[in-house]
Amino acid sequence: MSLILGLLFGAVGTVYFIYGKRIHEPTFLFVGLALIVYPYFFSNVILVLAIGAVLAAIPVARQKGLF
Repeated sequence: MSLILGLLFGAVGTVYFIYGKRIHEPTFLFVGLALIVYPYFFSNVILVLAIGAVLAAIPVARQKGLF
């Protein structure tokens, strides 16, 4: 299950990275890179899911002005 979540968040990270590169937004770039890399360091499914959800929400929340 951890592998599947890693692939899912890696795919989201790839999209964020490409989008950030295209619009020159460093938040999307760094979060995309973090989403691609972080599953290699954690094997707990709940931890992978929690960290991935928080990281994936950061650029969207920042763009909407929540922080």
